[in-house]
Amino acid sequence: MKHLFIQLRFMLFLLVVIPVLFACEQNEKSNLKTPIYTPIEERTQNNLKIGFLMDTLLEERWVKDRELFKEAVESRGAEIEIMEAHGNDVLQIWQAETMISNGIDLLVIVPHNAETTAAIVKKAHAAGIKVLSYDRLVKNAEVDMYVSYDNEKVGELQALAITNLVPQGKYVYIGGAETDYNAHLLKKGVFNVLQPFIKNGNITIVFDQWTKDWVPENAKANIQLALEANDNQIDAIIAANDATAGAVIGVLEERGLAGEIPVAGQDADIAAVQRIVEGTQAMTVYKPINDLSEKAAELAVILAKGEEVLKGEKVNNELVNVPSFLLTPIAVDQSNIDETIIADGFHKKEDVYKSLNH
Repeated sequence: MKHLFIQLRFMLFLLVVIPVLFACEQNEKSNLKTPIYTPIEERTQNNLKIGFLMDTLLEERWVKDRELFKEAVESRGAEIEIMEAHGNDVLQIWQAETMISNGIDLLVIVPHNAETTAAIVKKAHAAGIKVLSYDRLVKNAEVDMYVSYDNEKVGELQALAITNLVPQGKYVYIGGAETDYNAHLLKKGVFNVLQPFIKNGNITIVFDQWTKDWVPENAKANIQLALEANDNQIDAIIAANDATAGAVIGVLEERGLAGEIPVAGQDADIAAVQRIVEGTQAMTVYKPINDLSEKAAELAVILAKGEEVLKGEKVNNELVNVPSFLLTPIAVDQSNIDETIIADGFHKKEDVYKSLNH
């Protein structure tokens, strides 16, 4: 009888507890399905939040990008959250997850690794958040928008400038980071111009190497190898950006060759423009970052509000043709510094001509 009483009490317990547990489980599942972002129809420009996920701030231009893009977004009444990955793929993915959890309405990303960041695009889309690729394109992902300068054109401008100075001879190409899709576009542009010269035998490529993570020290090691392999007999050097060009010119200075071998760069860093004035760097490519940040902020706010963007160009990222806005870069040498970089206020005249004022 006692055992029967215990069994009845246990059955009553189950009848009471199981429905409660089931209800809790259903609530938990329901909570998990609750979107962490504001539905499009409820978003307004005043409460939009844009996430800006950057790769690095080690180069001068990215510091400018951060400040200008922040100002451009805030001037449109939206909030912005900025994180920098320090060239770390794992950290960049974690930062993206953090931003998504924080309830951003749109993710703007400067990828460190064009391939790895495809996972970030998928995570954002799973949360109903669109992704805009800023200056660098994410590969193999359904990116919603890409805003940049025409990087293939940048490479073409570099090569055109150098072939005008040196139409024949031994050429060295110091590329950017192999993991950066822009580095491939830059190289493609360079070789679009060089190929006919190579074909007719006027130009020989004696060294062609990527620069891991765009780190100048790696570019320095590359140019040292190139010079040693060719007994310093090199006629022209094209570097993928001004930071790598600076490392190259540092080595040339050590060997008494600075100013003797034309070097091309791109980004219009202040140090590079000063080198052009001094005659140790032949040219750079100026990409007005203010134009880039303004266009990116304009499109980011439109996308975050769930509105349609008038389609411009398309760039293939090896999975889809990504709707893109590509701005026009400008070749700069000693002849047009004043009417481009200085006239735009990108650098101050006293800073550009600093070495001549002493």
